[in-house]
Amino acid sequence: MNEQILIFSQIVLIDLVLAGDNAIIIGMVASQFPAEQRKKIIFWGIGGAVILRIILTLLTAYLLQINGLRLIGGLLLLYICYKLYKDVIKNTGSESENIKVDNSSFLKAISTVLIADFTMSLDNVLGVAGAAKDHYGLLVFGLVLSIVLMATAATLISGWIKKYSWIGWLGLIAILVVAIELIYTDLKLFL
Repeated sequence: MNEQILIFSQIVLIDLVLAGDNAIIIGMVASQFPAEQRKKIIFWGIGGAVILRIILTLLTAYLLQINGLRLIGGLLLLYICYKLYKDVIKNTGSESENIKVDNSSFLKAISTVLIADFTMSLDNVLGVAGAAKDHYGLLVFGLVLSIVLMATAATLISGWIKKYSWIGWLGLIAILVVAIELIYTDLKLFL
């Protein structure tokens, strides 16, 4: 039971830190359009994000069962920790600043949102799947939580992280712990 509480806490912290960027991208792209199109872009952007997250979560959960891929996943999470430290903790930039918004058409806006969400969902899904280990109920919980946070509270969460930097540090530490566990799990199989 203690392991499940620890996993639950790690998933919540990972989702708190990583879910905000997705909603910020959707809002940023949608803000370039008139109100009627804005609602459609938000709807389709979040809908597409949900589908991408489900596919990525299933794929990642399956792939993390293969020996050797946990090591790669752990190394990717270490890189994500570094990027988060630079972008969130040190405030030297943000992934959302690197997204170019093309407001010339509705379909281009939706494709921009989906491409951005794909690249930024992978870190969230990898972190949650790595933390959940073989607890598929917690994996599903992490997926649902990330979607809810992305769709409803991302602006609030990103504000909290800016205002209370300790939340960002907790999330960063949770991701780092998951990365080390993934790497250690694979290395002990090979040693």
